[in-house]
Amino acid sequence: MDPTTAPAAAAGHDFSFLGLFLQADPIVKGVMILLVLGSLVSWTIIIEKLVRLAGARRQARDFGRLVATGGMPEARSGISARVVAAAQEAWRDQDPSETRAERRERIERAMRAALTLDLKRLQIGLPFLASAGSAAPFIGLFGTVWGIMNSFSSIAKSQDTSLAVVAPGIAEALFATAIGLVVAIPAVLAYNKFSSDLAKVQGTFVAGIGTLGNRLARDRSHHARSAAAE
Repeated sequence: MDPTTAPAAAAGHDFSFLGLFLQADPIVKGVMILLVLGSLVSWTIIIEKLVRLAGARRQARDFGRLVATGGMPEARSGISARVVAAAQEAWRDQDPSETRAERRERIERAMRAALTLDLKRLQIGLPFLASAGSAAPFIGLFGTVWGIMNSFSSIAKSQDTSLAVVAPGIAEALFATAIGLVVAIPAVLAYNKFSSDLAKVQGTFVAGIGTLGNRLARDRSHHARSAAAE
């Protein structure tokens, strides 16, 4: 290649995001597409978790407040409703021979089981965020390494080491790493936040479950009246 034409070639190279993608090597393009798809999935999960966990935190606060003041949560749906339904079912199934401690443990175990099922539903998608946060930078780095290898190959073929020859290929390669970081950073931050939120929701519910289980284990009169009415 004539060195005098190298700057003109570089000047004609499109360094916009779309241009870097369209002019990239097919393998680097595949890496970019994979990372963009990962970003779309990550943001879908992030938005869905923001909405669902906001509702879960609200339910946990209401559950803890009502139980602490001696009330009984009466939600028709949601985590609170399923936890209370499990408690009431376990409370109705009383054995006269069991001690109060055994009755309390059985009621609390039923509530914790219902809570665990709901928390598992809330955890769906979090493993993907963890995987995206850890793997995306390395996937982008693979695209970068491949692109730089192509740049060195271009240098060898053209016998020209000027920046004008090398810059386009390196720019395309580094763009893959940039996309990898754009995918990884939100995924890691969201995973850490959602994990913390889930732990807080679980802690609030577990505290309320202990209080409600103790109260239901003491209250046998209502069960006796219900049995007599039947």
